[in-house]
Amino acid sequence: MKKCAVIGSGIAGLASAIRTAKQGFAVTVYERNDHPGGKISQYIKDGFRFDLGPSVFTLPELIDELFTLWGKDPRDYFSYTRLDPAFHYFFEDGTCIVAHADTDEFAREIEEKTIDNAQQVKTYLKDVARIYDITNEVFIEQSLHIATNFLKRKVVSGVLRFRHIHAFHSMDAGNRRFFMDPRNVQLFNYYATYVGSNPLVAPATLNVIQHLEINLGTFMCNQGMYGIVEALYQLAQDVGIKFVFNSVVTKILVENNRATGIEINKSAFSFDIVISNMDIHNTYDRLIPEIKPPRLSLNQPRSNSVIVLNWAMDKTFRELGVHNIFFSQDEEKEYNTIFNSAEVCDDPTVYVYISSKIAEKDAPEGCENWFLLVTVSYDKGQDWETLVQQTGENIKTKLSRMLKTDVSRHILFENQLSPRDIESRYLAYKGAVFGNSSNGKFAAFLRHPNFKRSVKNLYFSGGTVHPGAGIPMCLNSAKIVENLIERHH
Repeated sequence: MKKCAVIGSGIAGLASAIRTAKQGFAVTVYERNDHPGGKISQYIKDGFRFDLGPSVFTLPELIDELFTLWGKDPRDYFSYTRLDPAFHYFFEDGTCIVAHADTDEFAREIEEKTIDNAQQVKTYLKDVARIYDITNEVFIEQSLHIATNFLKRKVVSGVLRFRHIHAFHSMDAGNRRFFMDPRNVQLFNYYATYVGSNPLVAPATLNVIQHLEINLGTFMCNQGMYGIVEALYQLAQDVGIKFVFNSVVTKILVENNRATGIEINKSAFSFDIVISNMDIHNTYDRLIPEIKPPRLSLNQPRSNSVIVLNWAMDKTFRELGVHNIFFSQDEEKEYNTIFNSAEVCDDPTVYVYISSKIAEKDAPEGCENWFLLVTVSYDKGQDWETLVQQTGENIKTKLSRMLKTDVSRHILFENQLSPRDIESRYLAYKGAVFGNSSNGKFAAFLRHPNFKRSVKNLYFSGGTVHPGAGIPMCLNSAKIVENLIERHH
């Protein structure tokens, strides 16, 4: 039986392992931490459990597919619920827009609370659905780096409709075409941060993200986000995949332009194929330093990073849902600070995720587990200890004002995560959580391919390679790797 090594057990690493094992390979996953999941991790203390990584769950069928691939019932491993409402959006003027799961109801909500009307919202949602229909098979579900892929009928159709994906004007400009109320523009612009980008310059093609969340639905794993990792890890074990934790791969072995295995602590292990789920920049720097890196791809502008705070709250807040966003008063200033300086905005947009609203065991009775996230620059050598403390105080002031209660009085304890922590814990280059940003018009074409032409049997999956960041993209990267292996073997 041929053997496959997977480096890293992030969501794409797990999916790659499961798919490659189904192809008949004996798969071993090597993980430097003592648990699977990569950036999807958790923190547990005093009866509180916090998800630490991605928290917005869309396209659950991509997870289910990994189980049905093996003839398993996904519900035997995990369950999920469609959220209604999906989000609560809070503005400084006191407006709270509730994103109902029913798009007609959501459109009425916007009409009631802003100067835009429901028909504008419905037209907008049809437009972003069209972007998805055009881009899904062309840019997301297959490699952009194999010429014959562009001969497929659906791909040709998508390319011919390229002008409809709005690649040549910014996300902000695209949203202003549909909405006059600045609150609605700010709400829909925020989706750019899901993939580490600046809506003031990133192409309006990124509005496709809204289609996934609003039109197709936002879901919540009933066991919390880490429940997805636990389910996939259990599936992987059930189908015979081996895991080696606390194991730092130091080199990918390459002989005669072919990957032949990996090295750990100067010990060599032979494999027929190697899949790296590691940050692509660090894959080159640390694992294949003798291979000339593709500078055009790796030198693209970095994505943002984040500051994360976990607050154990001794109180429940009825006005909050699972996902909540408290917007900055000055959107343009905030994005310019994030992407054009090394500073942290003193009035940031704050995302608050409370998994205990669904997964009740995530917090003691009468309490809540708050995961707070603020978008910041990647690591440029800042004094993050000071900036995290300042940001924490600004968040307390902001949320106390907008929720009309002193939130600091209800915090039992706090856990912090800075860009430097993200770099050291997950080997994310410079703490950029999404790898390259998507700010350029052709950023999608400049992401690293899922294979290396000059090194056979070496593949790449995860958020820093094609098709990009986010759970659905990472899962699709694993599917692309599966297709490449099928093609090459």
